[in-house]
Amino acid sequence: MGALLKRLLYILPVIWLVVSMVFLLIHLVPGDPVQQMLGEGATASDLSALRHQYGLDAPLGLQYVHYWRGVLHGDLGRSLRLNDSVTHLVLTRYPYTLELTVAALVLALVLAIPAGVLAAVRRARWQDSAVGVVSLLGLSFPSFALGPILILLFSIKLGWLPVSGAGSLAHLVLPAITMGGSLAAILTRMVRTAMLEELSQDYIRTARAKGLPEHVVIYRHALRNAIIPVMTLVGLQFGALLAGAIVTETIFSWPGIGRLTVSAISNRDYALVQGCILAVGLTYVLVNLLTDVLYTVANPRIRS
Repeated sequence: MGALLKRLLYILPVIWLVVSMVFLLIHLVPGDPVQQMLGEGATASDLSALRHQYGLDAPLGLQYVHYWRGVLHGDLGRSLRLNDSVTHLVLTRYPYTLELTVAALVLALVLAIPAGVLAAVRRARWQDSAVGVVSLLGLSFPSFALGPILILLFSIKLGWLPVSGAGSLAHLVLPAITMGGSLAAILTRMVRTAMLEELSQDYIRTARAKGLPEHVVIYRHALRNAIIPVMTLVGLQFGALLAGAIVTETIFSWPGIGRLTVSAISNRDYALVQGCILAVGLTYVLVNLLTDVLYTVANPRIRS
């Protein structure tokens, strides 16, 4: 419990640093969001009134203090462009991004674990070579290239799946494959390497000498220990999936927080950009905390 509380305390400076950097960078970029919103024909009085309404006429340090005061009270401000609560906008879009990210992660694990185990057990055989070729192919296709190819093949040519949008399982298939494809290739290589290391250990030879069935030796003994470094990689790659969601959501018109962030950046919507980054940062940190907790489930020796 003490270690968990310590990890929770570590989250606070990380979140503060992330949000502070985003706050400073978005305010230091040249351009006036109020001028962009009202257009070139806006009068000086209209510009001044709107800046005062959103607190943009205050010194940068005072804006920073006001922002954190609102965050601590659950108020992330209002969107300049959409004229809506940032908290409401983020909570509306966030479930879509989380759904897509989790689907891509589950797909990657479902593909990577059996493939990595097969490649390790059949080392230097044709199965190992086939898994290596497929994983290399998966690494060679970035999401911005794989997405349009999947749309052309499965949506336009075959007509099996919708091109864009959200709302059903069919809408989720192509975006999840686009995001999870490269991750599956990375995890497959990691599972293979970890399994090869575990299969060469003395306890595996002892288990086989006892006459245990091969599937018990592989899945109950070797894979349980090999999965720990894989869990570390999954926790780190979850952040990459969230970042990659921006590209995938744009390709498939997925109504997630990634597209909302791109729109907010292009419109220099300060409060909305900060709210989106805060949501992504919190998710990434909490996932890594959950990964640490799962270590003790996978390997009880870590508890000590």
